[in-house]
Parts: sequence; C-alpha cells; structure tokens
Amino acid sequence: MSQPPATRFSVAVPRAERLDRFLADQLRLSRTVAARLIAEGAVLLDERTARASAEPERGAVVAVTFPERAPRALAPADIPLRLVYEDEELAVVDKPAGLVVHPAPGHWDDTLVNALVARGLKLGGGAPERHGIVHRLDKDTSGLLVVAKTDLAHRKLGAALASRRITRRYALLAWGHLGARERRIAAPLGRHPGDRKKMTVTADGRSAVTRLRTVARGIAADLAIAGLETGRTHQIRVHLASIGHPVVGDRVYGGAEQRRSDATAADAARLARDTPRQALHAAWLVLAHPLSGLPLDLRSEWPADLVPALATGLGDANLLAVAKPLEYLGFFASGAGDDRP
Repeated sequence: MSQPPATRFSVAVPRAERLDRFLADQLRLSRTVAARLIAEGAVLLDERTARASAEPERGAVVAVTFPERAPRALAPADIPLRLVYEDEELAVVDKPAGLVVHPAPGHWDDTLVNALVARGLKLGGGAPERHGIVHRLDKDTSGLLVVAKTDLAHRKLGAALASRRITRRYALLAWGHLGARERRIAAPLGRHPGDRKKMTVTADGRSAVTRLRTVARGIAADLAIAGLETGRTHQIRVHLASIGHPVVGDRVYGGAEQRRSDATAADAARLARDTPRQALHAAWLVLAHPLSGLPLDLRSEWPADLVPALATGLGDANLLAVAKPLEYLGFFASGAGDDRP
C-alpha cells in the first residue's frame, strides 16, 4: 500500500519553539497528537527524523505524514439545537454557549457535531471528526455557525470564507468606551509563550484584522459590533483586550488590570456579577448560497442569559423587558462593523 502524501511547510521565523508545540500550532493539532506523530517517525525535519524538543530554524522544511487510521465513530448526543436555516446543501445553527463545536480530546461525544448526528443531519466535507464544519466559534461564544451538508457545499463555503465573501458580525459588550468612530485593529496573533491555550499579539504572529463600531454607549461598557477581516483563534477577544477594552465576562483575557474604564467599583462589580460568561455573540451572517447564489441574511438576537449584563452595562433597566434588544438598539439597522476593507 502506498504511503499517503506528506504535508510540507518551511519555517519562516528565525527560530521556532519546540517541534511538538510548533507542529501543534501550525496544523491545529493537540500537543499530544503532535508528539505522537513525532514519536512514530511521521515527522521529518529537513528529511531526517527529529526529537520533539528540536527547535527548527528559518528555512527548515517540516514534512508530516499522517498515518491512515480508522476514523472515530461519531456518537449521537441528545443536545437541544436551534436551526435558523436549512436546505439540502447547508444548515445554519444558532449555537448555545458552553457547547464545543467538534469532537476533540476531552469532548469526544458532547459537541455540536454529535448533536447534529443525533438529529439525523447529513454532514459533508472536512476531516472525519469535523464533518460539515465550515468555521468555528469558541465554546463560550454563542451564535450563528454554518454547517455544510455536502462535499461541494463545504468546498464552496470554505472558498467563500477564505476570500471574505461571507460576512460575520458579532455583538459584544466591551469594558469602558470605544469611541464614536469605527476602529480597525490590525495586530498579528500567535500562541502565548507561557500558556499554549491562549493567544496573544506578537510581531511574528499571523495577520489579524478586526473592525469595531460602537452601537450604544453605557455606564460601565459599550455595546459594539465587530466584523472580521480574518478569522484567527480568539481574535476578537485578544484584539479587544490589547486595546484595553476586553469583552465583558471574558475569564481568560478580561482581567481588571487590563481594563480602561471609568466605571465606579460598584458599577464594575455589578456588571461582573450579572455576566455569566463572555458577552460575545455571533449575531449576523450574510452570504451567498454556495449553489444557487441567492443571498442569505441571517440574524440571531442577543441571548437571554446575557440580557442582565446588557442592561447593567448600558445602565438601562428597561432592556430587561425588551424582546429584541439588538434590534431595539439599532444593531441590525446600521450595517456597522463592515468586515470588508
């Protein structure tokens, strides 16, 4: 039996970190999987087997051959889901917070993909354990996510995403005040050197651009709309933290020492108390159907678990009784936060 083709890439930085960490970052693998591939001799550094501790230098060529293994069976999971759109080619899910998108170590059978399998939804395209997944949301980020049901739809949606023909707009609460004018944050992102689960702004990271515009100014926080020109891991959260206005409720990047806010200690404490998780929601998705070309304009209102945070952050208790707070505040009317240059 012939060997599967190797994935090859060159090192672009003067000196990379340990090979197992570098490989995990570049190929979006867990460090355990990367280390296992190296131990099995499936990773070559300049055509030679290498140790996990090797630190490849600029110009070195890394080649990875993925052994052919039987894919793990996708177990169905009885998890409630709301689909905002579905046809023969694709579906758009309004993902709840707390749900991991696809199976991975620690979450093999309790993910969005497992929930879709339980519904009998056909999935197409992508790696076996990520069948149908076109893009991802963080576990604690809620909102709209596209799923492909055929290989053709997956390829076309992936190409549209790469060429920025899918517009993704997020609603968020940011500590402090972002100002009235649109802001464009262009700051490269890479793995945090001290914590591999975190991302950080770094000169040798991958290009990342986020557009921000304030929708409503509050007492302790602003409601803003964010558009993505790129789609890096934790991009919005890291970019907001880097300018001193982290996402409210972000336990990883939203420490009090990073906030630029004139809120009183009492107001800040009240907002923190009323925010059960990161106040970030994928609220608006605009794309052309991958086969028909017809426009799809899909929207998801501000989630119920974050309504108290919105009311407290903006200092408007009337929002607790508003059925559609984003629409009420003009989020969808403005077309703000356009992610196109």
